[in-house]
Amino acid sequence: MHVLLTGGCGYIGTLLTARLLEEGHKVTVVDIMWFGNYLPKNKNLTVIKEDIRNISNIPMDGVDTVIHLANVANDPCGELNSKLAWEVNVLATMQLVEKAIQNKVKLFIYASSGSVYGVKEEAEVTEDLSLVPISDYNKTKMISERVLLSYKDLINILCVRPATVCGYSPRMRLDLSVNMLTFQALSRKKITVFGGSQTRPNIHIKDMVEVYMHFFKKREELEGIYNAGFENISIMDIAEEVAKIVPAEIIVTESNDPRSYNLSSNKLLATGFSPKYSVLDGIKDVIEAYRDGKIKDEENCYNIKTMEKLKNLC
Repeated sequence: MHVLLTGGCGYIGTLLTARLLEEGHKVTVVDIMWFGNYLPKNKNLTVIKEDIRNISNIPMDGVDTVIHLANVANDPCGELNSKLAWEVNVLATMQLVEKAIQNKVKLFIYASSGSVYGVKEEAEVTEDLSLVPISDYNKTKMISERVLLSYKDLINILCVRPATVCGYSPRMRLDLSVNMLTFQALSRKKITVFGGSQTRPNIHIKDMVEVYMHFFKKREELEGIYNAGFENISIMDIAEEVAKIVPAEIIVTESNDPRSYNLSSNKLLATGFSPKYSVLDGIKDVIEAYRDGKIKDEENCYNIKTMEKLKNLC
């Protein structure tokens, strides 16, 4: 099959591109490449450097599936340039799905976010609970879901609400909880925890890739919204797990981020998906990659640092 993958040069996209190619699919990646391109050449891979807002420059001929990962990611980046976040995350998403429908694409898989739930007191946060997004980023994800689902009679829509992802990727991110705390312990021998009591759901990057592959393969059976996160752990517990392996001082400071919730992925598990990796695996992956010299403290490992540098170009 021919897959159009937006954000295919990103943290998750880089590994997802490799998996799709491994299974013999033709992949067209569209990515603005603000964070670089770590994709090796492949006869079945076409990489296009393009802003997804330029919809006329995004090819859809012969495309069977769109997997839409490209977005202005995380709260700080959304706050840095709210207009950009709404244009990329919402308007461009609407244009992509409309073009997909025009070109008779059969499946549209969208990377939403578990953060759309905001602060929840329920023991398990399921897909049918109300959404209370706090930041512009959270709000753009919620609105994009609603826009996409308004087209569900014209194209199969699958919206995935991922937990916080952890683990190593060639396009590394060090601004995600597990990765960040592990890197701090390795590089500074100190871990800074903001708050610490907040419970956050987590998912290993390899499992995240397999979630997308699972939906891709079960295209005829599934539709709608699915959570994807398998370990609900407090930030402090993550720091303590890291410190067991990499001795480091844990410093606790106040946090202005109240988000805390236990994500339930029972709906996803009921479709036959089974995770294989854990937060501990993510910690060990980061440690191994760091010791092998694959991870360095560079600007493009932090979305906000890169966005600040590029804000005049956005």
